[in-house]
Order: sequence, then structure tokens, then C-alpha cells
Amino acid sequence: MPRIIEPLKDLQVKNAKPKDKPYKLADGGGLYLLVTPTGSKGWRLKYLFLGKEKLISLGTYPEVSLQEARKRRDANKELVSDGVDPSDNRKAAKLAGVERAANNFEAIAREWLAKHKEEWAKTHYEKIVGRLENDVFPYLGKKPISSITTSELLSVIRKIESRGVLETAHRALANCGQVFRYAVATGRAERDPTGDLRGALASVKSRRTHFAAVTEPKEVGSLLRSLYGYDGTPTVCAALRLAPLVFVRPGELRAAEWAHIDLDAAEWRYTVTKTNTQHIVPLPSQAVEILKDLQPLTGSGKYVFPSPRSKTRPMSDNAILSAMRRMDIGKDVMSGHGFRAMARTILDEVLGERVDLIEHQLAHAVRDPNGRAYNRTSHLPERKRMMQRWADYLDSLRVGAEVIQLREA
Repeated sequence: MPRIIEPLKDLQVKNAKPKDKPYKLADGGGLYLLVTPTGSKGWRLKYLFLGKEKLISLGTYPEVSLQEARKRRDANKELVSDGVDPSDNRKAAKLAGVERAANNFEAIAREWLAKHKEEWAKTHYEKIVGRLENDVFPYLGKKPISSITTSELLSVIRKIESRGVLETAHRALANCGQVFRYAVATGRAERDPTGDLRGALASVKSRRTHFAAVTEPKEVGSLLRSLYGYDGTPTVCAALRLAPLVFVRPGELRAAEWAHIDLDAAEWRYTVTKTNTQHIVPLPSQAVEILKDLQPLTGSGKYVFPSPRSKTRPMSDNAILSAMRRMDIGKDVMSGHGFRAMARTILDEVLGERVDLIEHQLAHAVRDPNGRAYNRTSHLPERKRMMQRWADYLDSLRVGAEVIQLREA
């Protein structure tokens, strides 16, 4: 049978004397008094959250009486029952500058952020934190979340809109909605008021213009000849030649690290910054040759394409773009991202490769028939074959061989 714990009495707590080793006086419900050899007395609460045993401090005696400790125990156990980890709640309260986080908008928002921090890319997390800290917390942060009205929320979002950053206003509103829904799920709000604001902001005219890209095979051949004819630094020349072969995001190419590249296995393994997921780029023989030629120059450092000013930093965002502009390749003709569009179009419409293989190689989210995300090694042999075929096809375009034209839509 389980051991029955008799509740503590005030006199027991008051008269508890120090011993050679720390000892506990249990009160029930996970609450106990820890008495140390120095004579200090601290309240502790042991609780289970998501199947894990956790422990938090509830203050010291006599500053926190037995009755107050029980109130704190009950309040924290109520958080647990609502699906909130008291430890996370306390950290959020500290960041928000309040004593208790249970109903405070900023603290609840920080709880929500903490829950998703590990699954989000660092840049995505930091953008949301910055948006809330700069534009929302100063006005709504200290208010109990259940007391925030639709008009108050709209007033805050209007301040952002008035600066002319309409997309930021829409995103801030969406983030607030996520915080409100988290509060509803954890029993600290009854509804999400952002639903009442649909249509209140001017719509954002799509700023997602297509990146300029060359997708006609004959034009691709001309472009490649220009890239191979560039007479800049060896580092930039190598980056220009590698970009169309691997068609990764420009930021990932310029920040490539030698530690992530295995030339013997002909693979480049790294973490996709946009999604914080692992990715493998099979390297065709042409890419391996480019990297082997570059290795004696930059292989002793961290970055494959270091900055000319410091080996401790990668080349700048504009290095490849500036080189293309010096070759009179206009921004309306080709962009850094354009190599991805070029590969996506030609691999599908000219070479007839499977769309799921192309999307996987572009590091886009690809799911199997059951809705599960493929891992980074999925279809690796097929992708290696596709990447070598792509590189061989680019070579044929560059040297002016007969090309296959795009199929009619």
C-alpha cells in the first residue's frame, strides 16, 4: 500500500533542526521542506510533466510560510494539469519581468516560444522574438492575456502598419494568434481574438516575385560559358562553377565548410538553415574536381569560400552576384537563387526526372504516401544518379552540343 503522508504542522517546520546531512520533511502533493546542515530551510515541489520527474523551488522558510508554500504548490500543479511546465512558466516570467507568468501575455508568449525553439531554425525563432519584443510586448506584454480586447490588439497592429511595413504587421498578428491559441489550449484564455480581425489590415500584394533565372537550354549554355570564362579570384571562380551543379541556396553555398564535405564519398552534408533539417548533396564528378582544385588554396581553413579579408568568415552575400554583374549578366536575367529554378525546370521538363527526387534535392519538404517526411538519406542512390546526369547535361550545353529543347506545356 502507498505510504500515507501526514501534512506538516507549523510547529514542525519552525522547530526543524539541522543535521549532518540534508533531509526532507514531506507535506504531501509533492511539496516538501529541505533542511540543510547550515540550517537553511527551502520549499521544494516535485512533479511529473510529460512523464518526466521535475523539481522546482518555491522559496525559503520563514519568508514563505507553510500556508503560502501550499498555495504555490497548488498553483503550479494547476499549471501542470493545463499542460504547462511550471519550470518553463517561471523562466518565462523572469524574462517578462513579472512574478508569475500564468496570465501575462509576454510570459505566455515566451512559454510558447520555448516550446518551439528546438524545432525551429534559429533565424526563424529570432525573427519572431524580435517582432514580438519590438512591436507587441511594449504595449500588451504586461496585460493579463484574457483581458486583451480585439480593439486593443488592432491598435497595436495598426502601429506597425502605419510604418509602411504591412507584411510585418500581418506576421505579427499571426504570431499573436498563435500565442492566444496556446493560451486557450493551456486554460488561460477563452478565445483567440485575432479571428475577428480578418480583413482589418490591407492585403499584402505578393512580394514573392520569381527570382530571375535562365531556363532555356541554349541560353543556359551561353550562361555557363560566361561563368567558366570569368577571370576573377580562384575562390569566386570556383563558386560560380559549383553553383549550377549543386543548386543549393546562395547562403548555403557561400557558407559551405570543408568539415561537411567528403570528397571520397562525393557528398556534402549540412543543416539547411531555413528548415533546420539535415540534407545531403551528392557531388557529381565535375563538382568534386572543382573542390579538389580549390582545396590547396582554402582547405586549411573552415570555409570552402572564405572572405578575402578574413579566413574566419565566408565570402559576402554579393560576391557571386557582383561577379555576374561584371560579366554583364543583368539581375533581370539571372540571380543567385536562379540556379535552383533553372535546375527545377530543366530536370523536370527536359530530362524528365521524378519531381519528388528534384524537390528532395532542392531541400524542400517531401512526404511519403503516408504523410511522413522523408529523411535525408531517402532515395540517395537515385539522387546521386540524377545529379551526375544533370552535371553531364550542363557540360554538353556549355561545350555547345545539340540540346534538347523544353517540351511544350
